[in-house]
Parts: sequence; structure tokens; C-alpha cells
Amino acid sequence: MSRRAVVIGGSVAGLLAAAALSRSVDEVTVLERDELRDGPHPRRRIPQARHAHVLLPSGRDAVQELLPGVDVRERLLASGAHEQSLTDILGFGPQGWFRRWPPVVDELLLTLCSRDLLEWTVREAVLGSTSVTVRRGEVVSLRGTAGHVTGIGVLADGTEEDLPADLVVDASGRGSRVEHWLESLGVTDIPTDEVDSGLVYASRVFRVPPGAENFPLTQVEAEPDHSRPGRSGNLVPIEGGRWLVSLAGTRGGEPTADPEEFTRFALGLRHPLIGQLISGAEPLDEVSLSRSTRNRRRDFDKAAMPEGLVVLGDAVATYNPVYGQGMSVAALGALALSRRLQQADVTAPGFAREVQRAAAKSVSAAYTLSTSQDQWFPEVIGKAPTLVDRLLSRYMGRMARVATTSYPVSAAMCSVITLQADASRLVHPKLLLATLRGPVMEPLSGPPLTPEESGFLDTLGPVPV
Repeated sequence: MSRRAVVIGGSVAGLLAAAALSRSVDEVTVLERDELRDGPHPRRRIPQARHAHVLLPSGRDAVQELLPGVDVRERLLASGAHEQSLTDILGFGPQGWFRRWPPVVDELLLTLCSRDLLEWTVREAVLGSTSVTVRRGEVVSLRGTAGHVTGIGVLADGTEEDLPADLVVDASGRGSRVEHWLESLGVTDIPTDEVDSGLVYASRVFRVPPGAENFPLTQVEAEPDHSRPGRSGNLVPIEGGRWLVSLAGTRGGEPTADPEEFTRFALGLRHPLIGQLISGAEPLDEVSLSRSTRNRRRDFDKAAMPEGLVVLGDAVATYNPVYGQGMSVAALGALALSRRLQQADVTAPGFAREVQRAAAKSVSAAYTLSTSQDQWFPEVIGKAPTLVDRLLSRYMGRMARVATTSYPVSAAMCSVITLQADASRLVHPKLLLATLRGPVMEPLSGPPLTPEESGFLDTLGPVPV
């Protein structure tokens, strides 16, 4: 009997879910509201696409498993994407400058490029290697009952029609209306959690100045504090000889869209390095702002969900974009779908629920990492930190301090941050002992620059005031 699946949303989450389904389902259709132009172009309803994105190694590996016949990594690198070991970035955390360790294994390599390039490359790979089709239209409802979804209602060219499906995957992003659609079927009370620090993101693209072509990913992190807003910045090398610079500030310390203020904000971070780097660089666009930065999770895996419906990607949970988790969590969700398809048919009883539970593991890990920091900023909206949160925060702060001087501790923390290892790894006896012993070296007094990087900074002259 022929099987049909419909995926709502043509972003990374939707395309990878469609790729997973294509190996087991006869007909897979992706419904997308926006026009999908040829080439790496921004989509109209994705304002956060203009801000810094990274693909974590866990996401990269998930993409490769979902598209085994296509080397997406090689395609990205050929288009100008960069790879950077997480242990070799210029990173200034709350506990000081991290030392830079030579890359040892590929497991900690980040993929750095614009979201537009990543999404287009994935789309080309999926459509070029599978039978997935993309159709333009706006989903207006779920068809079926509280016990079983049987398809969707689609509005296209002013006409609404039914599109039947054995499985519907909602991957329509942070603007998903799935709760509204479920409510119309009689499904309510989806458990929800939210932590909102009031973060505002401001981003701008610069041409990389001559002499700075090899400058790595540079981060100045916020210092979580109840009394002061958190301000942070990321300078990400992307394709085309460009830097994508994203600055962020929590409630009371937000950046603005003023181009002159952009550099001043960067210079005013806990360290002025990013501001120094862009002070003499040529801007290539205006400043883009985003306020869609709250952490919000909907626990569909704990709700009485109907058969025939799976929710993935940002439609499940959104995260403070500072942590760069969204696209990788989306890929891991699609991978959970793929692996379940190897064990059962989409029409098997409980299929959707099993997928939702499996996908929830990476969602929970990313959400916990994000909110464990955001909950400490002033005027945050969300549940107050518990005693356990306070104890864990002290432990993690001490571990981060040790990580600035120890490769094994730094690598262990990185493996958890990149969603490759469970957080339980951080309480392994060896790490516990290393954390209790404390730092093994004196803290760095400044950024650990290479001679080439120091030479470039010297050409910029004194820090602008």
C-alpha cells in the first residue's frame, strides 16, 4: 500500500525530515509558504537568518547520516564555508580567556557559514538525491481527530484543499501554529516552559580586511549576573571573504540598529577585541535587529498527541541564538525520525509518539544548556533558579575556570555544549576531581593571539574611544 507524508516547512528542519522519510515513504511533499529561490538567498519570513549561525559537529554528522550519498560538508567548504575547532577559537568566557589547543579530532569542528548558504546547500542535496517534492502553499489546519491526524488543509492561489497523509511533520519553525491547529481538533494542555532574558540581537556583515583572512571565530561572552545586563558578541568568518558579526544584550543592555552605535557597543563588551576588529572593516549592509530570542519549549512528547503527527525543530523549542544550537537540534530531530523509520512503518501504532520522545532528548539537552545561563540575567521572565540550579551553577563556573587551563576539561565541556555527549559526562569522577583541584595554570591576561593576529591588530592602532 502506498504511503504518503507531508512536511510543513522548507527550512533545514523540514528538508532533513523529508530526506529521512524519502527512504521509507512512497511520496513525500514539503509545503512552504515562501518562494524558494535558486542560490543562497534569505527567505522573507526568517528574520533570524541574518544573524550568526553555526552548525555543531553533532548536526554535521546527523546531516551526513541523513544524506549518505551526498557530501554536504564538502559542498559547503567548496562554497567558502569555514571549519573551526571549538578548542581553537578566540573565546572570552565569564571565567577568562580560553587557551587555544591545536585541533586533535574532527569531533569538535564547527561549520561556519551564513544560514542562507547552509539552507540552500541542504535543499540542493535533498532535492537532488531524493524523490522529495516541494510545493508552495500555506497550511491552515490539521485534518482528522484528536486521536489521529489524517492530513492537512492547504491554502494555495486563494483556494483551500485537503492534502491527505499517513504522517504529517510540522517543521514550520518558531512561528508554528500547531498548538492552534491541535486545539481545533480538541487537543489542549501542551506542557510549555519559557525563559526570556529580553535579549536583542544586532548583526552586520563586514568585508574581511587584508591581513585578517585567517582570524578565527571570536567570542566575547556575557557574564550572567542578577545586577547587570548581559552583553556579548560573536565574529564569525563566513563565505565570500566576510565576517558576520552579531552583538547581543539582555533586558536593559540591548543594542540598537544605529550603525555608529554598533561598533561602540562591540568596543564596550567585557573585552574590546571584536570592536577593534570591525573598527576598520568595511560594512556591507545595514544593522539587522531581532527580538525573537526567548527560550521556549513545548513538550509534545508529554502531551496526549494524536497518531500521525510529529513536531520537529523550532516548532518544538526555540533557544537563545547565542548558543548556536537550533539547526543542529533540528538535524538531530530528523535523525531520530530516520532511525525510527528503520524499525517501524509510519502507520504503526505509536510511531509518532516514539519519534517525538526520541527527538526530545536533544531538545532537552539544548534547552537546559541555554536556560541555565539565561535565568541569571536581571529582569528575566521565567521560573526562578532553585537551590539545585545555584549549586550546579557554582560547579559549572568552577569547571569553566579549570577549562581555561586544561585541554581535557575544555574538550569534555565542548562535547556537551555541541550535543555530542550527555551532560552526565561533566560529573565523571575524573572531571569532578579536576574541578575540585582547580586550575592547573595561571589565567591568561589577554587574548591568546598568534603572531599573525597580533601583527594585524598592531596595524589598527590604539583602541578607538
